[in-house]
Amino acid sequence: MSDPQLFEDTFTITAINSQKYDRVSRISCTSTDNLTTFTLDVNTELYPCQVGETISMALASTLSLDGKDENATASGKVGWREVGMGEQTLANEYDYVCHGKVYRFEEGSTAGNIKLVPLRIDYVYLLLKK
Repeated sequence: MSDPQLFEDTFTITAINSQKYDRVSRISCTSTDNLTTFTLDVNTELYPCQVGETISMALASTLSLDGKDENATASGKVGWREVGMGEQTLANEYDYVCHGKVYRFEEGSTAGNIKLVPLRIDYVYLLLKK
């Protein structure tokens, strides 16, 4: 099977905007090499964040460790929440996991910027850990 992780890097939280919602903050982060930035809405009641903290962020197509699409399993399970007792997934290695649509993707205009071509899929798992 294939590697479920599409992208993984370490980031520093550079800004937090908590003005729009009660339990959700918009965090802005920059990679340790300053080549990648991202903005993400996080439930900070469940996953508290502070400016200057370092987090590891991964994007994955599936939570299955062997890369199999969990919606196409022979056991009839549908979705990542229907994990069997004691079954390990990629989510076990992270503190905060969410699944959703990539709303915006921007490629840099300079030749030195990294190209994240695998992110051109619609839905991904986003995983964070400190």
